[in-house]
Amino acid sequence: MKNSVFNENSEIKKIEEFSGRPTSAFVSASWMAVLIGMVSYCIGLWNAHMQLNEKGYYFTILLFGLFSVVSVQKSVRDRQEGIQVSDAYYGISWFTTIASISLLVIGLWNADLELSEKGFYAMSFLLSLFAAIAVQKNTRDIQFLDSLEDQ
Repeated sequence: MKNSVFNENSEIKKIEEFSGRPTSAFVSASWMAVLIGMVSYCIGLWNAHMQLNEKGYYFTILLFGLFSVVSVQKSVRDRQEGIQVSDAYYGISWFTTIASISLLVIGLWNADLELSEKGFYAMSFLLSLFAAIAVQKNTRDIQFLDSLEDQ
């Protein structure tokens, strides 16, 4: 809603628009996916035969990408709920998400790695990003429903 004053009709409308509370199985699966993706990616970096600065590059891209997709999800959800989000922040969130994926692709394209290693990094990176979006969405859904129940 665009204003902070709630009435019965707006609460009912919000509840009707919302599909429901995420199940504990889905919340757990989302957290496991983000942890498996991040830990796998980091173990791969730890065991990789590359210079420390290269490892730092790939690790920074992972952190950058995770922050970026959570920011995009938050911006999209805020707009959906009528919370004001500036066009600049919304655009920057999308830009940084695309930039993090592009930087990984460029890094892997130019890396002296086997194709299987490149695929491993790409897939664990994308798993982490997608799972981070799911975790953020679940967290926001649960907080939203809890706030409605408290009223």
